[in-house]
Amino acid sequence: MRIVFMGTPESAVPSLRRLVDDGHEIAAVWTQPDKPAGRGKKLHASPIKEFALQHNLTVHQLQKIKTSDAKELFASHNAEVAVVVAYGKILPPEFLSAPKHGCINVHFSLLPKYRGAAPVNWAIVNGETETGVTTMQIVEELDAGPILLHESTDIQEDETAPELMLRLAEIGADLIRETLRNLTDIEPKPQLDKEATFAPILKREDGLIDWSMDAYAIAGRVRGFQPWPSAHTTFRSQRLIVWKATPEWIEQLRFPPGQIIEAGRDRLVVACGDGTALRLLEVQLQDSRRMSARDFLNGRSVAVGQLLG
Repeated sequence: MRIVFMGTPESAVPSLRRLVDDGHEIAAVWTQPDKPAGRGKKLHASPIKEFALQHNLTVHQLQKIKTSDAKELFASHNAEVAVVVAYGKILPPEFLSAPKHGCINVHFSLLPKYRGAAPVNWAIVNGETETGVTTMQIVEELDAGPILLHESTDIQEDETAPELMLRLAEIGADLIRETLRNLTDIEPKPQLDKEATFAPILKREDGLIDWSMDAYAIAGRVRGFQPWPSAHTTFRSQRLIVWKATPEWIEQLRFPPGQIIEAGRDRLVVACGDGTALRLLEVQLQDSRRMSARDFLNGRSVAVGQLLG
């Protein structure tokens, strides 16, 4: 098929690779403009752009896509279908109607659950045990289009958002292959809006740890808010990121939430709500490297009774 591919992050690369490997004609690749990154703020290409250039594919990086020039350029591709995987912009109506078979989105949740920008993160944060990938026909309302196919998978107990995204990206590549192979035979299924949940874009403040929550909920945030905004607190007025942690029950009397109740060898344990505690396994203090709890304790005077946050 003649396809326009629209995507930006690493999670979109497996789908584009699969389309290339399957012999589809990629009329063009649309991705977000290069962005400054690192201390030098040098411009960096998106993973999709890098892959596209390596395979001699035409790349378009428009700052705005709701202009008449953008709409004309998109229509000029004469595509049979557009495949969209985490492109990063909402498509105007003219884009949706331009390809013969419309625009198909690879979405990393089991729609209608977790419509929105960060479905993988919020699924983990909310304690879901199952998620998946959905291919759907894009409509003007966000992530509300008819479902074409879906594939489910269990969320592993200690799985972080980046780890889960890696798996879902490969599942998505398989699913878009199957969707395109059977496109004319698939009966689209309308979503039930009453069953919809939402996964809004992440904000820095989402990662701030509320130690009055129980340790299991906080551990979900540690896993789910990676790689950004990261679950974070403060230690002696410095930002402390918690990269890995495990919940525990407190058998003794209750302690104030956020109080360090163990600080020795490799055990750094913090009191949480509802009689629980969180054992911190890997942390990163502001302007320092990521390290084990043992290394953190060895390098600093950390005492039982100190408060985090």
